[in-house]
Amino acid sequence: MRGARIAAVVAVIAGLIVAQRFGVFDQFGDPARLKATLLALGVWGWVAFVVGYAALQPFGMPGTIFIFAAPLIWPWPIAFALSMTGTMAASVVGFSFSRFVARDFVAARIPARFRRWDEALARRAFSTVFLLRLLFWMPPLLHAFFGVSPVRFWTHFWGSLAGYLLPLWAVSFFGERVVDLARAVPLWAWLVAGTGALLVVAAIVVLRRRRAG
Repeated sequence: MRGARIAAVVAVIAGLIVAQRFGVFDQFGDPARLKATLLALGVWGWVAFVVGYAALQPFGMPGTIFIFAAPLIWPWPIAFALSMTGTMAASVVGFSFSRFVARDFVAARIPARFRRWDEALARRAFSTVFLLRLLFWMPPLLHAFFGVSPVRFWTHFWGSLAGYLLPLWAVSFFGERVVDLARAVPLWAWLVAGTGALLVVAAIVVLRRRRAG
């Protein structure tokens, strides 16, 4: 078992090095080139998208890059299917790596704020997984937390699937429209919106400190 764990870690590191050497990460920095490459591959482009998502996202590549890129490349039904498949595959990889390969290493690095969900997972595992996936989607730390938690594999699988459905459908269906709308918004509008958001956050922080005091 120890040998299998070491082999899995080596395989992950080797895969990331190979991806970097062959310019996989550079492809994501050039959306037009990435789109042309995947469309030219046809069905194999679907496979490349899912495999790349599953291999890279659990170890640091933001999943939002994949799910927002998909509707810009393919029609929304295909984008939704690929996003769901890739997200579930990445979740399973991250969960399995934390549970079966590097459990002790990962457990020691889970932030304390995640621990407040341990009791909820023990009592209402499916609904807790569903809620956390619905709210936070697929951060690698959440994969890791579920992996070292007591939640069963299939409970995690189906709870994650249910939690992902609505947000991934929304991104797949509205993603291209949102990107087009964002491009049409002038810079001053973004600055006003950002300033307003910062003021709201500052006001909330001040109110909490006053109540705590």
